[in-house]
Amino acid sequence: MPERGRTARIVIADDHEMVRRGVLATLADVDGWTVVAQADNGREAVRLVEMHKPDVAILDLSMPELNGLDATRRILSARPSTCILILTAHESEQLVREVLSAGARGYVLKSDAGLTLVRAVEALLEGQTFFTSKVARLVLEGYLRGNAAAEGESADTGQTLSAREREIVQLLAEGASNKDVARQLGISVKTAETHRSNIMRKMQFASLSDLVRYAVRNRIIEI
Repeated sequence: MPERGRTARIVIADDHEMVRRGVLATLADVDGWTVVAQADNGREAVRLVEMHKPDVAILDLSMPELNGLDATRRILSARPSTCILILTAHESEQLVREVLSAGARGYVLKSDAGLTLVRAVEALLEGQTFFTSKVARLVLEGYLRGNAAAEGESADTGQTLSAREREIVQLLAEGASNKDVARQLGISVKTAETHRSNIMRKMQFASLSDLVRYAVRNRIIEI
C-alpha cells in the first residue's frame, strides 16, 4: 500500500459528471496521484477496479445498476487491497454503520470534499480510516448511545437479502424487466424469474411497488 508522497492509482465512480469533474480537479493537484478510470454506475466501477487495480476507489453511494454499498462489497471481495472511500451527500448514522460493515475505510460528505478529500485519500493510503467531522460525530454519538437505536432503524423485515438478491432488487426497482436483469447479470431469463419470485416470497412483497418501497427505505436506490 503506497505511503504519503508516493504514487497512487485512483478510480472515481459517481453518476453525476460534474461531481466526477470536481473530484478529478481536486486530485489533479497532488503530485504522483493518477485517476486511472471513471465510472458512472456501480457495476462499471467494479469492472474498472478489477481491470485497473487501483490503490483507492472513490465511490458515490447512490448509483444506478449497483449502488455504492454493494459495489464496495463486490470490489473488496475481488480485490481486498483496494481502499474504498465513500463520497456522498448522506450523513445517516445507520448508513455509516452499513458502509463500515461493508469494508469501506473512509466516509466524506460531498459538502466537505473540497477541504477534506485529499486528506481522506492520504489517510487511506497510510492504512488509516477517515471520516468527515460531521460523520465522526455521528459515529461517536451512536457509540455512546449503544446499539439499541441502530437496531431500531434496521430493515422492516426479519429476512435479509444476499448480495445477488440485492443486485436484482436494485435492477427491478430501477425498472428493469426480467430480460434486462438476465442480460446484465449474465444469467438466463428463467433464472432471473426464479430469483424475482424467491425475493417476492422471501420478503413478503405483494407487488413491485412493495419492492420499490423496500429498495428506497433501505437505500438500495435513491429517488
